[in-house]
This record gives sequence, structure tokens and C-alpha cells, in this order.
Amino acid sequence: MRLPRLWRGLRARWKRLAAAGASAPAGWDTFTARPEAHALARTLVRLLTENIVPFWYPGVIDSHDGGYRLNHDVAGRWKGPAAKRIVTQARTVWFFARLARSPYGTLEHLRAAEHGYHFLRDHMWDRRFGGFYWEVDSPGRVATNPRKDMMGQSFGLYALAEYALASADAAAGRLARELFDLWETHAHDDQHGGYRREFRHDWSPLPDPYLKEMNTHMHLLEALTAYHRATSDSRARQRVIELILVQSSAVVRKTRGVCTERHQRDWTPLKAREDARVSYGHDLENIWLLAEAMDAAGLPSSLLVDLYRCIFDNAWRYGFDREHGGYFESGPFDAPADQCTKVWWVQAEALVGALTLFHLTNEARHFESFCRTLDWIVARQADWQHGDWHAEISRNGEPQGDKAGTWKSPYHNGRAVLRCLALLGSGAASA
Repeated sequence: MRLPRLWRGLRARWKRLAAAGASAPAGWDTFTARPEAHALARTLVRLLTENIVPFWYPGVIDSHDGGYRLNHDVAGRWKGPAAKRIVTQARTVWFFARLARSPYGTLEHLRAAEHGYHFLRDHMWDRRFGGFYWEVDSPGRVATNPRKDMMGQSFGLYALAEYALASADAAAGRLARELFDLWETHAHDDQHGGYRREFRHDWSPLPDPYLKEMNTHMHLLEALTAYHRATSDSRARQRVIELILVQSSAVVRKTRGVCTERHQRDWTPLKAREDARVSYGHDLENIWLLAEAMDAAGLPSSLLVDLYRCIFDNAWRYGFDREHGGYFESGPFDAPADQCTKVWWVQAEALVGALTLFHLTNEARHFESFCRTLDWIVARQADWQHGDWHAEISRNGEPQGDKAGTWKSPYHNGRAVLRCLALLGSGAASA
């Protein structure tokens, strides 16, 4: 796919502006009305409608067992029935429901979301103790892993909230409320804030060498943000504000502008060598999810812009590929990336994180990051032959990893493109 000539010229101009330390020449509303912004939007629409959506719909609909078939090799070939994990089953429900609410979705996409919702409700929900099993077999008859992990529960709530909005299904809203009540009863840490991480099937806590993760709480924040938007539940707003504090303070190493992943119950970060690392994708994702949560809670995002800049600047300095564009996977504190694979979800979160920051700051380096990451995605990460994005591109340029699986679904890249289109004023409903 060749980039539009207009966009290529725009990207070159912004590269020169960034090198000079310049800011954007016009306000956001003026920018989104310009032909350049329309060219970017057209590229994003093409990514969504010609690359992402055709891979996932209708090909992953499991008409035999229910839910979604998420077991495809690097070329997108289905490898046969496989266990179904709550994380990706719920993420796929969320994507189809969110797509159905956008200008690019149809009634068929809403039905695809309904199909997945029925599998969550009828086969992954624990009818005795409540909450979602971590994993079931392909037909959903056996809970192959019945534990209750808050990462999985977060995506269950995220899917239920979005599906309830898209479908106006009151039963989905009631199930979302029941799940949130379970969180409050069993998982919330009233002493230190945040949530405990892992539980047995009956919600009794599992022993854990570390109790609180940045990544898990980031997804709890996005789920509670969506749930609050869907229900205006005042308790959920309280938790959104609490998790804003967690994600903007407790997990942030403020002298470095990085987030740490693993923490003790009181939010003391673990200090083993393997903990002194930066996940650029998580840090950039944290920026825009915090901005979304601040908006949902009715708080001005300007309160955290300096923090967003600090986190972005560390990822931009050490994690961005100056030669080819896009972001590497991870690296040590205060040093260049040493895990230099280009992972699909990292590019997706970097894309929307950078555009969110450009929207908030009008600063050129954020726009350059957006354009050059989109350039990388269009040229290399997107698989225009077989559909969707390659899971990984190795340092020597080889695609690798399954196209769909227990961790890969249309959630990261589909969500990023829809959110960027909304920011560019292309008519998509607010995420």
C-alpha cells in the first residue's frame, strides 16, 4: 500500500518542525479541518475496513461451539478448535460492539457481538460463585481453568458495558453490575487501594509473591471507565478516580518517567533486576487511558499533561525506532531498548497515545510519533495479503507469531484505529 502523496509531504514537514522543536502551527479544530487530517483519516479508514475488520468478521465466528475461533497461524489459517480464554473472547465482544456503534459498523457486527456475549453469559460465567472463568474448552462445557483473575474480570466488564451500550440490552447491564459488585466484595483493597489480583474459583485469594500489577490496574481502569460511562454508577466513578491515582502516581517512577509493573500490596515496587524495565507499549497506553478516565470522571486532563509528557518522552527517547519508525518492545531503565521486536499491540497503543498527546499539547514530536508509527504499521505491521496485523516483526524483518490466539484479538489495533478516527473528527462515536 502506497502512502497518499499529501500525507508523505505532511510527514516530512512535521519531521522538520520536530527537529526544530516547533509546536503545531494551528489549533486542533483548525488542524482536523485541513486536507492533511482528512488524508490521515482515509488511511486509518482503509486500515480498519480493508485490513482489520475483514480478517475478524465473519471468519472468527464459531457457529459450531459458540463464541469466537481464535487460533490462527502467522498466515491467518485456522488451526482447529482450541480452548477459549476470557481475555480474548471478551475483547472480541468489545470490538464488535464498539464497531457497531461507529460509522463503520453494521447490524451484522452487532449480531457478532451478541453471539460472543451469549457465550460469555452461558458458558464462561460461573453460575455458582459468579464472575468469569479464566478459560473453558472450545464448546464451553468444561472450565479448563476456573480461577478468577482480575485481568480476565476486567475484560468481562469492559465487554458487558460496551455491549449494553450498543444493544440496549438491560440484561447485559445487570450482569455488568453483578460483576462490579463481586469486585467490590472480594477483590478491592480497602486499606491500600486498588484490587487484589488472583482468586480461586470461589473467590478465595490465591497466594501470590506480588499482589498488584500496573498492567492489570490499567485494564481495570479502562473497564471501570466504560462501565461508568454506560451506567453513571457513582461507586464506579469513585473507583475510576482511585485508579487514576494508582496509574498516575503509585506505579510511576517519577524521577524517570516510567511505570513499574510489579508491586507489593502497599504499592512498594519490586526491585529485582527484571523489574527495572520499561514496557513502552504499556506506558503509552497508560497515557491515553488516563486521559479517557479523567474525561469520564469529569476532571480536566490538563492536570496530568506534564506527567503524560514525561512518560512519552522516555518512550520516545529510548523506545522509538528512528530509522524505520514504530516502537520496540521493551528496555532497561535509562537506556535504549534491548528487546527490539515490533509487537502489534505496542504499535497500536503508541499510535493512539501519540495522537491523544498531540490533541492535548499541540506539540510536534507527538505528531511525528503518530505519523511515523502509522507509516510503520501501513508499510510493515499490517498484513495486506492475509489480513490484520502481524503479531510481531523480528529485528531482521521477519513476521512471526499467530495471527489470532489466547492473547491476540481485534481489540488493540481495532480500538486504536477507531479512537484515532474519533480524535480526527471522522464521525466515530466517543470510545
